[in-house]
Amino acid sequence: MKKIILLLMLSAVVFSCKNSEEKNKETEETTIENVENAENLKAYKGDFIDSNGSLVLMGSNFIYGVKRDALSEQLSKQVAAVKKEDFDMVGVIVRGVVSKNTDSDSEWEEIITIKEIMRVNDKPSEVDIKLDETAKKK
Repeated sequence: MKKIILLLMLSAVVFSCKNSEEKNKETEETTIENVENAENLKAYKGDFIDSNGSLVLMGSNFIYGVKRDALSEQLSKQVAAVKKEDFDMVGVIVRGVVSKNTDSDSEWEEIITIKEIMRVNDKPSEVDIKLDETAKKK
């Protein structure tokens, strides 16, 4: 009788340890996924423009379409308050995730989904080339 009770207790201990190992593996996998998601979240510095419904973020070595959502709309409103003309671009720093574009209506190969607005400049970016609209026509 003692052998049967001992055997039952031993098997209960073995099965309970096995379940805790599986739970630990699930917790580790979730933690790894969260770390990978945090690593994909990078800071991007560039000029933001909202032109004819298209949202664009242009940096020194990249140009991305911006996914339209509540955060990008908030950024667009902040930029609209700063810009003086319709086609002014405003310097911003945002955190986001760049991914391949799956929307067939959009022309962009890659789009950025903004996750955090870090900074919006208080004046529009300087224009590289400015056209003189007051020039006389002959």
